Amino acid sequence: MKSILFICALVAFTFIGCKGEHQPQETPAPNKEVKESQNAKGQAFIEDDEATPNVLNIAIGSKDHTTLVAAVQAAELENALVNAGPLMVFAPTNEAFNALPEGTVETLLKPENKEKLAYILKHHVTPGNYSKDFLKKFKKLGQANNEYVSVEVKGDDVYIGGAKILGSVKAGNGIVHVVDKVILPTN
Repeated sequence: MKSILFICALVAFTFIGCKGEHQPQETPAPNKEVKESQNAKGQAFIEDDEATPNVLNIAIGSKDHTTLVAAVQAAELENALVNAGPLMVFAPTNEAFNALPEGTVETLLKPENKEKLAYILKHHVTPGNYSKDFLKKFKKLGQANNEYVSVEVKGDDVYIGGAKILGSVKAGNGIVHVVDKVILPTN
């Protein structure tokens, strides 16, 4: 019984002794870097040098996909591309975007066209992790925007929605198939 009273007294003394000693620390004034990073939230913005690159990291690291990366950022789809997946991304090259009618990319990158841009970009993503050769077994694929694209085989070449697969890169959360055209949705 004495030990219980002693413990209670010790706990009370600790709380009384600490009262007033803990001063709130000043929060440093936000600087420009902090303000900019507050908009960059989610899995896409966690830096990790050890994991296998995800589909977003692969696009960001490619000099041939700077327009695609700018579009993904304008549509704020970065976090969708780092999900566990598996995801297949049909990634149009800069040349593919340049082949669109003049002014199309610039118009789509405007904030007021964010939803339309996101819809078009989702037309380039489908669940799965299939190699180019395995895709030859399909007639069509369901895309993330709830539309379908055709799969055509011409010799050794595979075309997705009319875009030829030029190469493929495995990712930690799927695969990136580099394509030579922007795959436009029907809607």
